[in-house]
Amino acid sequence: MPQMKMGAVLWSQATDWDGFLTAARRVDRLGYDSIWTWDHLYAIFGEPLQPIVEGYTALAGMAMGTERAEIGLLVGANTFRNPGLVAKSMVTIDHMSGGRAILGLGGAWFGPEHTAFGIDFGTGFGQRLDWMDEATGAIRSLLDGKSVTSGGEGRYSFRDLRLDPLPARDRMPIMIGGSGEKKTLRTVAKYADQWNAFGSPETLAGKDAVLRRHCEDVGRNHEEIERTVGAKIVIRESEAEARRILEGLMEHNRTPMSSIADDHTFWVGKADEMTERLLAYKQVGFHTLLAEMPAPYDEETMETLIGVVKPAVDSAG
Repeated sequence: MPQMKMGAVLWSQATDWDGFLTAARRVDRLGYDSIWTWDHLYAIFGEPLQPIVEGYTALAGMAMGTERAEIGLLVGANTFRNPGLVAKSMVTIDHMSGGRAILGLGGAWFGPEHTAFGIDFGTGFGQRLDWMDEATGAIRSLLDGKSVTSGGEGRYSFRDLRLDPLPARDRMPIMIGGSGEKKTLRTVAKYADQWNAFGSPETLAGKDAVLRRHCEDVGRNHEEIERTVGAKIVIRESEAEARRILEGLMEHNRTPMSSIADDHTFWVGKADEMTERLLAYKQVGFHTLLAEMPAPYDEETMETLIGVVKPAVDSAG
């Protein structure tokens, strides 16, 4: 089995820039494969009006402030920006980082930030996923050096659009987040290099089977797509201590514990328990963990994941 890859997703809310960049640099030095952050304009946990770092400018800062890990948004909100501009921005960030950028894209889901900023939220999730599919196809072509002209029936109106320069590496990866079986996973099959999802191993095994069928339909080798699973993790010597740390993090993020009580993407416990969890995901083909880290960023968990859990998963797998 392939070794487990580790990514860190730094929450962009409830932080200042210095704290955010310090955490990114620490993740980079520890040897994580990738560093991510959100693309949100309002806080999505707890009170919406909290300090929050904007996604694309944060990536540009990380590009200059880190040295080795790949960087990306998990995931970019397609509704926020013209896809041609997204591609252009990410190519610039790719050159700033020396070829480490990953272009993340999703349909967008958080209505209040759209309303506050006056951004078109569409008629529903289905329409936003149609927009994302059209956008992703255009972006893939642009990143590959092709000219893009819109067909006239979709959302966008590109005319002989090309990028110069092209990405610093031969193929900039596209990450798609989401698990909708009819639309999102078909977009993944057509265009994505990486796919991020949440859920139990059994749930993701079922989603993966759907993705494989979409890949067969569009003539894509499913093995070209890296499967990544997301979780919010706190590791300590006891579950009680880990929960105490989580409570402090949520208090800092103005988030009542009751609001995350049924959120099974929060993993709290000991290192060996996290190893067992990850082995179960590895068994169903998810070989990359993207560990979400709320501000002010738990350094002990950060170090334990990469220094203890990853070696244990690799040796067991």
